[in-house]
Amino acid sequence: MNRILYLILKRARMSNIDIVVIVIIVANVIFSLKGFNDFSFFEKYKFSIGGVRRGEQIRMISSGFLHVDTMHLFFNMFTLYIFAPIVLNNLGTVKFLGVYIASLLIGSLFSLFFHKEEYHYSAVGASGAVSGIIYAAILFEPSMSLYLMFIPIPIPAYIFGIGYLLYSIYGMKSRSGNIGHDAHFGGAVGGYVITLLFAPWLFQENMLMIILLAIPILILFVLQRLGKL
Repeated sequence: MNRILYLILKRARMSNIDIVVIVIIVANVIFSLKGFNDFSFFEKYKFSIGGVRRGEQIRMISSGFLHVDTMHLFFNMFTLYIFAPIVLNNLGTVKFLGVYIASLLIGSLFSLFFHKEEYHYSAVGASGAVSGIIYAAILFEPSMSLYLMFIPIPIPAYIFGIGYLLYSIYGMKSRSGNIGHDAHFGGAVGGYVITLLFAPWLFQENMLMIILLAIPILILFVLQRLGKL
């Protein structure tokens, strides 16, 4: 784990990535390592419907700095490292941090809403916050090409964004895998909304993409209203 952290931070320094990203990565690593080795700490700070309903709202933030294992942690932090510079270059440090924290919180709110009757439901991970950063980056660079595992051709970012949220809706309906699809979706919605509030000029520059990226959000709203979720 120390080797992984060293490599990420070394790469970050070489690319002059903003200090806020380094702080976020370090916080996630330290908090997650503590959780790996201290079960009571993990249980105290993970997202838990029962805990939140008892008044422990801190879990809605603290859970975003815990992870289930090393790969879960590495994947989230590496993804953050890849997409963060785009958002930082367009919004600056303070607003970037605003997008990150808001996405984390909105992801937790989505989990709370969709699992409010499941007292024992729990989740951890920075995926909601990272999803928000991904969606923010797509708003700024919708035509950038993304390469995914098992797909040998580049995919336009906006296609990936739409597909990602549609898959999240499918995951929410089917409860497929041990994945917090609702937190991913909520985080992406948070990144979408907060970015547009911080960067209203996007409505003039990328209005079509804004509409396209909103389609899965509208689909989720309709399905929820119809009681399909």
